[in-house]
Amino acid sequence: MQEELKVLIKAQYPLIYLVTSEEERTERAIATIAQSKSQQRRVFVWTVTHGIIEYGQSHNTSQHHNTVSPQSAIQWVIQQKEAGIYIFKDLHPFKDSPEVTRWLRDAIASFKDAQKSIILMSPVQQIPIELEKEVVVIDYPLPDMTELNQVLSHQLEQAKTRRTTTETREKLLKAALGLTKDEAEKVYRKAYVKSGRLTENEVDIVLSEKKQLIRRNGILEYIEEDETIDSVGGLEELKKWLKQRSNAFTERAREYGLPQPKGMLILGVPGCGKSLIAKTTSRLWGLPLLRLDMGRVYDGSMVGRSEANLRNALKTAESISPVILFIDELDKSFAGGAGSSDSDGGTSSRIFGSFLTWMQEKTSPVFVMATANRVERLPGEFLRKGRFDEIFFVDLPNAEERQEIFKIHLSKRRRDIVRFDIEQLAKVSDGFSGAEIEQALIAAMYEAFAQDREFTQLDIIAAIKSTLPLSRTMTEQVTALRDWARQRARPAASSIAEYQRLEF
Repeated sequence: MQEELKVLIKAQYPLIYLVTSEEERTERAIATIAQSKSQQRRVFVWTVTHGIIEYGQSHNTSQHHNTVSPQSAIQWVIQQKEAGIYIFKDLHPFKDSPEVTRWLRDAIASFKDAQKSIILMSPVQQIPIELEKEVVVIDYPLPDMTELNQVLSHQLEQAKTRRTTTETREKLLKAALGLTKDEAEKVYRKAYVKSGRLTENEVDIVLSEKKQLIRRNGILEYIEEDETIDSVGGLEELKKWLKQRSNAFTERAREYGLPQPKGMLILGVPGCGKSLIAKTTSRLWGLPLLRLDMGRVYDGSMVGRSEANLRNALKTAESISPVILFIDELDKSFAGGAGSSDSDGGTSSRIFGSFLTWMQEKTSPVFVMATANRVERLPGEFLRKGRFDEIFFVDLPNAEERQEIFKIHLSKRRRDIVRFDIEQLAKVSDGFSGAEIEQALIAAMYEAFAQDREFTQLDIIAAIKSTLPLSRTMTEQVTALRDWARQRARPAASSIAEYQRLEF
């Protein structure tokens, strides 16, 4: 990105909009470009508090008087005869001012055949419609591993210790990916202050800063899951697929020639473990898990606000990649995407289109893991090959899987489960989902607890008999979903997958 900025300045682009929150780091990069042999330009910085000051000079010695207002500052820039780069910090609050917009357009016209460029530097992108054809927008990237390595080396020097293994250093650097340079410096100092050293054990302290980053975003949610993938009963075919890709984001996989996985869509009956699989994959792969809450994305307070929310959320996810981006109940999030112009002015349609484009073109290691219950509500564009690596169908558990689910839930609550006839429980719970099995067990425990005694086999059977499962209350919907998935999705259960392979 620095190279692109260098090319734009050398090509005499008059107006460049630099989206960044790292002012000091970005200013240093611009100054490096300006002082190169091919450029040799002076750099000036404008702020609404001090006016125009030459870069590297103190506020008192280099301040140009009467340039505090943006109008007078731009007028001063136009009057300068020598080559220069003029950085305007946080000019976006003045974007609705007709005078500021007009002065900028006058500056652009006067810069023809002159070695002068104005760089608007701001953490948010707000461009007046009059300047849209004149400006070039660049998102200045966060520090890469090389820059973070310099930060870490500086911190180790200050701590008077350089004894870190290559593996430890790599883990500390990867943990800080997605942070600004200042954030990385602070979190490395924090880790050293807390433990007096910087080793592999301090990676969690660095990761905690990422959680703060996600929390500040407001749209993404950082999820920590204590359960492992072994807590999911059945779904062996799906588990096998995930375990095969547990090292898919490593350098070894790149050297082998494997592409980075894009994502997976898990369809199925509600309560059959779709969300739990998504959460436990985070622990299996050793990657952070972010939940994208589409309800928070939609914001009707301002035109374009919802689209900006989605862009910011996806940009945040990319900045801390490799990461798993979890979207629960995708069918509800994008159900109106195809024809929302009448209901919300086309906002849903635009968000849907932006998300599809991002999924198709993203190069960062963000693995999208989405779940859905109602496949008929999903737009067809989501289901075509290329959006997801695989579409899995999670059906109601069979007898063998129900036995496994009972064992998992009983073992969580009691050490001794020999007294329970698991086979009988699996038989009487035919048609139950994993969530319904768990709730029946909890209901049995409440019944026994109210009577001040230990729950028994009969309590569980009674709770099962008194429950009407979803497979019976919504038979038509479940049947339709099964019929659709039989030819279009891969079964998550190994028994069904093996049967289909033999049938083929």
